[in-house]
Amino acid sequence: MAKSQGNGSGGRSLDAVIVGAGFAGMYMLYQLRNLGFSAKVIERADGVGGTWYWNRYPGARCDVESLNYSFSFDNDLEQEWVWSERYSPQPEILKYANHVADRFDLRKDIEFQTSVDKAVWDDNECRWAISTSKGETISAQHYIMASGCLSHSKLPEIPGVDSYQGPTYHTGHWPHEGVDFTGMRIGVIGTGSSGIQSIPELAKQAAHVTVFQRTPNFSMPAGNRALEADEVDAMKAIYPEHRQAARTSGFGVPVPLPERSALEVSEEERNEVFQRGWDSGNLVGMLLGFNDLLTSKEANDTACEFVRNKIRAIVKDPQTAEDLCPFDHPLGTKRPCLDSGYYETFNRDNVKLINLRRTPIEEITPTGIRTSDQEFTFDAIIFATGFDAMTGALVAVDIEGQDGITLKNKWQDGTRTYLGIMVHGFPNLFTITGPASPSVFSNMMISIEQHVDWIAACMVYLRDHGKASIEASQEAEDFWVQHNTEAGDATLYPLANSWYMGSNVPGKPRVLMPYIGGVGVYREECDDIVANGYRGFVMRDAREKASV
Repeated sequence: MAKSQGNGSGGRSLDAVIVGAGFAGMYMLYQLRNLGFSAKVIERADGVGGTWYWNRYPGARCDVESLNYSFSFDNDLEQEWVWSERYSPQPEILKYANHVADRFDLRKDIEFQTSVDKAVWDDNECRWAISTSKGETISAQHYIMASGCLSHSKLPEIPGVDSYQGPTYHTGHWPHEGVDFTGMRIGVIGTGSSGIQSIPELAKQAAHVTVFQRTPNFSMPAGNRALEADEVDAMKAIYPEHRQAARTSGFGVPVPLPERSALEVSEEERNEVFQRGWDSGNLVGMLLGFNDLLTSKEANDTACEFVRNKIRAIVKDPQTAEDLCPFDHPLGTKRPCLDSGYYETFNRDNVKLINLRRTPIEEITPTGIRTSDQEFTFDAIIFATGFDAMTGALVAVDIEGQDGITLKNKWQDGTRTYLGIMVHGFPNLFTITGPASPSVFSNMMISIEQHVDWIAACMVYLRDHGKASIEASQEAEDFWVQHNTEAGDATLYPLANSWYMGSNVPGKPRVLMPYIGGVGVYREECDDIVANGYRGFVMRDAREKASV
């Protein structure tokens, strides 16, 4: 293994610095160590797990089935780990992350409770100078962001958000010791995925829960249950074939692709297909019932009305039911959710829904929340208000590339990447599952492994060919930005004000950030680029100077 060396200024010199000890960062470290690179992970938490370290709110669980949401790179790991539920709860996923870290002895190269303050590219030396919160500056040839797509949490833009005198909690930074809400009156702001998962659990404990909803979301029952030993064994017996099918699929989960339009069949047959999707407990079960639900508004409307009728049938109070029905976006164009009794929760006597479209919040007060027609007093307030997704963690750090341009400034009018892996003007900066890659439109484990493998192979190529740096060309980046936009515009996604589009962050450019072209299609493109001599990338020999 390559050894780290001093860089002449008292700091360390490494082949790579990786930011983040979630699944992406851990696998990146594993790969680079095995390939003989010196690498360290910088992690602000005191443990591994990434999003599963921070998101410990009641009801938190993965919405990709456990048997799919796991690493495939090591057969023994794949065979030895046993998941207990169809959809794993957060504690079990965190336990798995810790098992991975221990099994491969990763912690010795992870520096916990440390963050990166600044990273500056030196174009003459072809290296990054990475300054940490510990006061050290590390020199690294490669700077790899494994900071996650949903890791930079945000508070709502509400007057007085800091004025409340009682305890407040954000679902993305939940206390590790948990919170006892017994006998308390609590307010919950937000009905995205974390709200939909946590509200049923909170209602079982708190004396009263008031839910403040600005935008109703589509959610479907997860049908979560304990896994039977025989079904786990059956999956493990076919894991190689199953994983390969996932890699070439549309969303990173093997699901048969439909051939019919929702408009080609009778209403009765259409509803039978939707019912199977509803009962499947699968995130894409309904979306893939027909071939045009993400491209035809008319077809999607039929699915929307099916779900709205389900909500109306579940929720007893007609007004509450109608308030929970989404009308402002097509099904699937905002993060679709899987739930465990979410709509049923609003039949409880201790749960009340406030429709903020009708009576908006005017301010958060020292004692609670005031809307346009009522003031509420709470013992605690919970912000289930999500994240500055995809880019938040990347621009939160001052990353300065060539000619002093920062990544934040480069992206001020919209994200620009090549493949979601590299950015023109920022040599040797890699972004795992970055903007304009399938990322959150896929089973993240499949996309993480593909990106890590691609980056590791690229670094080996540079080393073997005496190259000091690699950078996306302007032309390649322009092409990929246009391609990503065209792929998105061919769907219904731009019709929604979603975090996919950056709409939840005031002032953020409205761009569809994930790539919707398909996991398999994307993988083929990445492989083809490598097969054609890293088409669209510019490399510099180790002996070259910046002026050459």
